[in-house]
Amino acid sequence: MKILSVAVPCYNSAEYMENCVNSLLKGGKDIEIIIVDDGSTKDDTAKIADRLAEENPEIIKVIHQENGGHGEAVNTGLKNATGLYFKVVDSDDWGDEKALNAVLKTLHYMIDKDKKLDMLLSNFVYEKQGVKKKKVMQYRDAIKPKHIMNWNGDIKFGVAQYILMHSVIYRTELLRECGLVLPKHTFYVDNLFVFQPLPYVKKICYIDVDFYRYFIGRDDQSVNEKVMISRIDQHIRVAKLMTEEFLKTEVSSKKLKKYMLQYLSMMYCIASIMLIRSKDKEKLKQKDELWQWLKETDVELYKKIKKSPLCFANFIPGPIGRGIYVIGYKISQKVFGFN
Repeated sequence: MKILSVAVPCYNSAEYMENCVNSLLKGGKDIEIIIVDDGSTKDDTAKIADRLAEENPEIIKVIHQENGGHGEAVNTGLKNATGLYFKVVDSDDWGDEKALNAVLKTLHYMIDKDKKLDMLLSNFVYEKQGVKKKKVMQYRDAIKPKHIMNWNGDIKFGVAQYILMHSVIYRTELLRECGLVLPKHTFYVDNLFVFQPLPYVKKICYIDVDFYRYFIGRDDQSVNEKVMISRIDQHIRVAKLMTEEFLKTEVSSKKLKKYMLQYLSMMYCIASIMLIRSKDKEKLKQKDELWQWLKETDVELYKKIKKSPLCFANFIPGPIGRGIYVIGYKISQKVFGFN
């Protein structure tokens, strides 16, 4: 039985996918690597994937599919996963060998002791091009390492501290039980991947190791600011899906509800900032329409997000509001690493 299934979505990834997969192979036979070739046509992604699977038949499986976008590649990975736990590693990123061994050791322990762990958190590192000192997103001041916790325990995330796809490993069956299906042809669905399962999580553990290496630097990357502005419709779509999920799901823990509200506030903050920074009249109109949609969808949620530390400046006119929003922008940069 595989301990951990890792989905690696690939779309014209020939230049860097092998580095990603080789870093995961260090986990040995405890790992199942599912390479999802999402309709690559411009390079040798498909050939490289098939070769890697042929060289490592007990660890790697390859699925070729018509292009459906990042979310559909994750969906395919989850459908085909046989491991007890599930993680996504994008093809331009990679894992640290020592930290991966610590992750697998922890999962082994949880399984052997029948702890029924739902979520394992670890740190991730911003591997930003041209930056010597790498920034680490860690959680040691939010949750005590190597302890099994629940949402009502001693967990407290800071305003710039979020669980992202890079840091999370979910129990595979939990993802299926919560009905997670990501939309096709949509960027930024990693936020929905993390957000939707949260109310189903009962047991959490954090290990203080820097496992995921998150590469930032390509001009076409989804976290490049210009790219984000051009794809703002997709960010807004994901924010709305997360909002609807939050409203229809019972969240019993007050701490979790507060955290999910904080996450939603960040999504609306980023959308508003990008629409403002576009300096386009139509996009500024789109910002007002987004907030109006939220107000009409649920006026109480609208009031809470509007008053949040990240978003209240959106409603302050003039230079004071813009100045405060710059702070929100810097927090967003810190969390999501966009350029």
